[in-house]
Amino acid sequence: MSPRALLTLSILPDHYAICRLDPKAAVPEWTSSGDFVSITRSAGELSIVCPEKNVPRDVIGETGWRTFKCEGPLDFSLAGIVVSLAEPLADAGVAIFPIATHDTDYLLIREPQLEIAIEALTAYGHAVRVQPT
Repeated sequence: MSPRALLTLSILPDHYAICRLDPKAAVPEWTSSGDFVSITRSAGELSIVCPEKNVPRDVIGETGWRTFKCEGPLDFSLAGIVVSLAEPLADAGVAIFPIATHDTDYLLIREPQLEIAIEALTAYGHAVRVQPT
């Protein structure tokens, strides 16, 4: 059995939205600003994660998300990164929306569960840094 992955995470200061657009829609201009934006296109949707202040009122989306960033870069050979985050959060009843990039992983958590998430992650052994909002 390999040792569990223990990470240092930062909480990004912005509040985020997870939006769903038509899969054939062009990537909107409002996605071009912010410290963290994720754009994923599949056959069924164009999914956009960005600061909620960027999202026009007429766009379908869920607001009120906070974002944990794993301090990286993380090596592609590391195993168990997401499970080491998901397991303590699931045990605490915290839903997650994970996103991976080339260099690191991100977890979006609903704002009302942020403190519960911090407690669960630190109890597991992760370090959490809170950036000013």
